[in-house]
Amino acid sequence: MFTGIVTDTGKIISMKQKGDSIAFVVQPTKRGYLKDTKTGNSMSIDGACMTIEKTTGNKFQFTTIKESLSKTNLGYLSVNSFVNLEKPMKLNSTLDGHIVQGHVDTTGTVEKINRLKDSWEYFVKFSSRFKDNIIYVGSISINGISLTIAEIVKENKKSVLIKVAIIPHTYEVTNFKYLKPKDPVNIEFDMLGKYVKRIISGGK
Repeated sequence: MFTGIVTDTGKIISMKQKGDSIAFVVQPTKRGYLKDTKTGNSMSIDGACMTIEKTTGNKFQFTTIKESLSKTNLGYLSVNSFVNLEKPMKLNSTLDGHIVQGHVDTTGTVEKINRLKDSWEYFVKFSSRFKDNIIYVGSISINGISLTIAEIVKENKKSVLIKVAIIPHTYEVTNFKYLKPKDPVNIEFDMLGKYVKRIISGGK
């Protein structure tokens, strides 16, 4: 379980194909970031919960299997890509973002980025199959970052386009500063909203 408050970014040092899986080695930006991290611990990688298989100094390895590769943007990564990192939430920690499971629902596409005077606007498009999972000023996790939906810009039978606003701090400490139009991003919708939707729809 996570909060959507990214605590570091990491660089992909190496990738190795293992059958239909990929083994990644990541080096966090902060020295000592892995001090209390052990083999078997979870780590949010761009919002996808992965298991740490090995740590060596300030590097760690995890493997993403076919199922996760098909539902996330991890298969689009390359050596030198930067990913957002978050360690699991502790029971006595402050919930600064919102409840994020690390279970990516779908991927979206960055359609446009507006640079404003003191902030940025990111427009993200995803399948209309998930339109009932969002509300105006509701919570959403994009690449593991807890964000607020600033506007539901457009909806049609195929897709939904939303806008999120990024403050300077979030821009500097996450991989949003590396995103470009057409880049894929991981999306996890608010867990409470998904439960409500299922109950109202009769479990469909």
